[in-house]
Amino acid sequence: MSDRPNKRDVSPRNDEWVVTTPGAARASAVAPTQAAAVARAKEILANSGGGELRVRGKNGQVREQNTVPPGNDPKRSKG
Repeated sequence: MSDRPNKRDVSPRNDEWVVTTPGAARASAVAPTQAAAVARAKEILANSGGGELRVRGKNGQVREQNTVPPGNDPKRSKG
């Protein structure tokens, strides 16, 4: 496995939501709703060993960030 952390972003694009890897040219997945895109991103991360999921709002700012198991959570607190 590479030393780079496994990350995915969920963000709006036109009338749909996309799952992307930071720095990638193409989307990993496209979904009609944010909830569907988040579910698909969690599935992708879990299948590839876990990692960080960032959900961006319509303004582009990160509004939620989660660690998908068995990823390495940088915080030692619960939640």
